[in-house]
Amino acid sequence: MFTGIILAVGKISAIEQKAGDCRLTVTTGKLSLHDVALGDSIAVNGVCLTAVELGENHFCADVSNETLSRTILNNATVGTPVNLELALTPSTRLGGHIVSGHVDGIGTVTDKQADGRSFRFKFKAPDNLAKYIAEKGSICINGISLTVNEVDGAVFSVNIVPHTLKETTLSNAAVGTKVNLEVDLLARYIERLIKGDAAAKSCGGITEELLQNSGFFG
Repeated sequence: MFTGIILAVGKISAIEQKAGDCRLTVTTGKLSLHDVALGDSIAVNGVCLTAVELGENHFCADVSNETLSRTILNNATVGTPVNLELALTPSTRLGGHIVSGHVDGIGTVTDKQADGRSFRFKFKAPDNLAKYIAEKGSICINGISLTVNEVDGAVFSVNIVPHTLKETTLSNAAVGTKVNLEVDLLARYIERLIKGDAAAKSCGGITEELLQNSGFFG
């Protein structure tokens, strides 16, 4: 588990193809690995990866085809900058929100405008994720815990303050940039709970009929 508070920006320093998937080598920049052990989890652009090799300022992680198919790591090249966060410990400050590192889908930057000293970004989420994104709720973008300002269908906006812009890869983001999205865990589990027994069957999302049958309307 993670908090969505980025500790450093690293970069992809090597990509090794291995029997149909790949192994990434990530240079960690200012992120210290002194207390990281083999098998520990590290979030790379919001993707939870397992360290299988460790160096003084780099680590290697295997990336499955499932992860490649669902995240922007599929388009990573040598030199690509990435946001890094180490996994939670019992003493970690929970400065963001609970993040699993399991990416739900890929979004796209649709607008970027100066807003005082900050920047206001708009992102287009996949249609199937739109129902989980709420005004003033939490969203994880490339591993960054952010608050949603506004929502219009599948498009939502966030404000990026100068510190976050400086300390993450969003400083390089422009209209058209692809990003990893992880919606709030609570939203996913609430949907599952509301569905009740219907969750075990093949069915769509939350509907007015489902809410009526679950006693949400008088």
